[in-house]
Amino acid sequence: MTALHVCRYCDGLITDEAPGKPVAFEPGMSGPGYEVWAHNEHAHLVKPDPRPLLLLDRIHAHRAGQPGT
Repeated sequence: MTALHVCRYCDGLITDEAPGKPVAFEPGMSGPGYEVWAHNEHAHLVKPDPRPLLLLDRIHAHRAGQPGT
């Protein structure tokens, strides 16, 4: 059985004619997590999830005594 992968950038199916590669790993909330895939030509276009960095910014602002937004 082969695993099916979907491109994170274009949501297209990754096949032998349009090969892809893993570009990131997202941890799961109640499991092992999964690899994020993209077509070879789209790999450089995939952006990371900004939510963890925004949360870290708010934590640093709170610790510095500045009101968070």
